[in-house]
Amino acid sequence: MTLESKTCVPCEGGVERLDAGRVASYLGVLSGWTARDEKIHKGYAFRDFVEAMAFVNRMAAVAEHEGHHPDFRVHWNLVDVTIWTHAIDGLSENDFILAAKIDAAR
Repeated sequence: MTLESKTCVPCEGGVERLDAGRVASYLGVLSGWTARDEKIHKGYAFRDFVEAMAFVNRMAAVAEHEGHHPDFRVHWNLVDVTIWTHAIDGLSENDFILAAKIDAAR
């Protein structure tokens, strides 16, 4: 089963953070994502602001559907995305599921 085919599970805490080995394993199946400070990050480049904002809107729809919301910044034609599970202040499988789905929305 691919990450993209999974669904985020609601998390209100009480879930263990992923250890470094699991984080590395999940990063191995994603393209361009990096981990630091208990979060995963990726930058996306677009032709212009309109394309960047269209991506942000697709990403927002995916995030809302999954009930898991990334932080992001828009810099004209660049979108920087950061994901982590706020309830555990670290990384869970949900973060990697959302990352895969955001990549698919690209």
